[in-house]
Amino acid sequence: MVSSFNLEKLTSLLQDFYTVTRIRITVFDEGFQEIAAWPRERAPICQLIRRNPQACSRCVSCDKLACQRAAGRQDTYVYPCHAGLMEAIMPLRLGNLTIGHLLFGHVFSYPDHGTGWEEIRRKCADYHLPEDELKAACYASPIVSREYLLAASHLLSAVASYLCMERMATLRLEDLPLQIDRYIAAHLSEESLDAGALCRHFQIGKTTLYKIAKESYGMGIAELIRSLRVKKAQGLLAENPEIPISQVADLCGFQDYNYFITVFKKATGLPPRRYAREKG
Repeated sequence: MVSSFNLEKLTSLLQDFYTVTRIRITVFDEGFQEIAAWPRERAPICQLIRRNPQACSRCVSCDKLACQRAAGRQDTYVYPCHAGLMEAIMPLRLGNLTIGHLLFGHVFSYPDHGTGWEEIRRKCADYHLPEDELKAACYASPIVSREYLLAASHLLSAVASYLCMERMATLRLEDLPLQIDRYIAAHLSEESLDAGALCRHFQIGKTTLYKIAKESYGMGIAELIRSLRVKKAQGLLAENPEIPISQVADLCGFQDYNYFITVFKKATGLPPRRYAREKG
């Protein structure tokens, strides 16, 4: 997939985020390459850690792994990096396609500087960094509370939605992942919709389809189809609580009534009829 970003508008948005949160924010494209950030320079503690080639390599791997883990989520993924600093990442989606990621990081989220210093020193021990410099960088880092971190992660999610809504991120080409996404949406109610049907229609192998699914959707094709069918069922039940469950199952591509109930309950935590009563 080839994504395109309006860098002027994007940078302005990143500056606004930083002004509000004082947390550095970065945009990665779908290939996990950094394309924009504000401030442009990393925090001093990260600059120090990245001076070590091994640590720098771990930083790059950590960012890429986080992007991959976040791709299958609907909410912001908050996690500690390999060096002990907190980060958060949110996929940028057009439809069901992941076209990039928003990430903020280098957050010193500890109850006090002493606790954070001990943890970061332990995690960075193998990098043989100058201990006095690392300690000074830790104590110079502003402490960010857990509550503030979570609030900033929620704002990150809103920024991601706004970014796509305002067309700061778009697709340049009518490529295969987008065609597959639209085909699934158009044929979601058909029981025959599965990986085999997609391979036949687009004349591609299952290995290619699997790779596209993992890179573009963060999950396998079968899982994606089930997820979209359940979401469609949720919408139908919420809009019309009295609709027969068998009709919902049929409209969402589930010919097996009992299987539909099992899948729906596993995904939502509620059987369909109870869901309709509580959400309708």
